[in-house]
Amino acid sequence: MGGTDGFVMRVHRVRSEFVVAACDAELVGRDLPLGGNGRTVHVSRQFYGERTVTREELLWALQRATVANLLGARVLEIAREGGFVGPEGTGTLAGVPHAEIFAIVG
Repeated sequence: MGGTDGFVMRVHRVRSEFVVAACDAELVGRDLPLGGNGRTVHVSRQFYGERTVTREELLWALQRATVANLLGARVLEIAREGGFVGPEGTGTLAGVPHAEIFAIVG
């Protein structure tokens, strides 16, 4: 995998949706705690992928995405630089920067 300097991405096509899931590579396989009740969310290869992609590949996919799920500081920095996420458009998931983007077509 990409170690601590890369990120991974997988594109899911669901009916007419083009769903981009991307995260910082070192997050894949981790269980992130949700609250204090012992629940976790698993950062899976099945959803986020395991193929390391370039900044350009991620931006290309985000330009076409109808939905994006982004997890990790590096992935979100690229999304910000590309104009896909504003400074107030992110939150955290178990302390890890996270954003979901939905395209409104009308």
